Amino acid sequence: MGLTPPIAPDTIASDERYLLIQRIVSSAPFQKSARIRELLLYISERTIHGHGGELTEHEIGTELFHKPADYSPLEDSTVRVHVRQLRLKLHEYFDEEGRGEPLIVSIPKGSYAPVFRPATKPDSPIADAHAQEPPRAAFPWQTVVPWTVAAILAVIACGSLVWAYRGANSVGASGSSMPWPVSQLIDTKHGTTVVVADSNYGMVRILTSQQGSLDQYLRRDFLPDPKDAKGTLADGRLQQYISGSMLTSFADVADVVVLLKMAGPLQKRVSVRFPRDLAMRDLDHDNLVFIGSPGSNPWVSLFQNKMNFQESEGAVGNSAKAFLNMHPLPGEQERYEGLRWTGSVGEDYATIAVLPNPTDDGSILVLQGLQQEGTEAAGRFLADEDSRRQLKIALGLSPTTDPTEDVWFEALIHSRTVAGASNSTSLVAVRRIH
Repeated sequence: MGLTPPIAPDTIASDERYLLIQRIVSSAPFQKSARIRELLLYISERTIHGHGGELTEHEIGTELFHKPADYSPLEDSTVRVHVRQLRLKLHEYFDEEGRGEPLIVSIPKGSYAPVFRPATKPDSPIADAHAQEPPRAAFPWQTVVPWTVAAILAVIACGSLVWAYRGANSVGASGSSMPWPVSQLIDTKHGTTVVVADSNYGMVRILTSQQGSLDQYLRRDFLPDPKDAKGTLADGRLQQYISGSMLTSFADVADVVVLLKMAGPLQKRVSVRFPRDLAMRDLDHDNLVFIGSPGSNPWVSLFQNKMNFQESEGAVGNSAKAFLNMHPLPGEQERYEGLRWTGSVGEDYATIAVLPNPTDDGSILVLQGLQQEGTEAAGRFLADEDSRRQLKIALGLSPTTDPTEDVWFEALIHSRTVAGASNSTSLVAVRRIH
């Protein structure tokens, strides 16, 4: 229920609820995503005019996100994803800039209509943001793959906590000085978006032997249609789960923890997004971090032609991946091959690349491993002070180089792995990117 009755269209500009929404969309937490601002404005105006009860996921998808009239919300989670992000942004606003607001707006569970309440009531967007996550679908115990996915999620959840403490010690407590090269990615002038890998995309590519592409990914052509499932009911549920869920890897979680620790007091300028929810225009004007290789984060393919060390993959799922050295220098190999499968013992490789964004007013960091172990190793390398010092020396930079100076480069990292985790990293080669 709203705080005041619905009003006529010509008086909305003076409505206190509308004025609150205008302040919210003009605040810092909402400046990074035009789509989130548009969503809040749309559902708020509909509610203030008395049409909140008519808001549905399908209506928002067609009217605001321009989905076709026959699209299925069960197969396309765009609206749900953005509403979850909106709840978190509201939490951030009322926890910071909007702490003194007389009204609080939240989006209750099971509804897309915002609710306005006096700030003196105990209800808050914090509780709403955590209480409204939809329950996970249940799967028959006989289905092996969903249980495997659940186990992976458990490992991620537990492992990320361990890594947070371990990363805290390795990065150090240097206070307000942010270590290079992360100082080029997280600053007071830009927002920084970290885009993690899509584990579903990687699994589907392996199962279907598809090479995949960014265009195919953005059109969602790689996703299986639950209606096409052949076999048991569990098969259909699994396909539906893959189509609607957002899964990433432990390596990505570990790298995000490293970056947040290194960000220090600027952590609030960093946001994490799933690659499926990114658009080309989001690459303009801000700093971005892409984690994963093109096989799990297809956005990374945009930058391959700018790099000397380029990922090569033969038959998807049936051959080892490698980095090709496009212009070998004396003492370097032409090909650096990694693990055949993640989780095995051996050697893996990763690249760390820093380059300008498309509008040349921000920076992009790419952390890509041939397997998950390599991706995790890239984050470990950045977290280690001695490794960063070696990188500076290899690039010909002075120890006193201004940490905010733009230095575009790529580095090839070697990692030794045991039981699916990186246990050592070393610098193999570097290149300047011009």
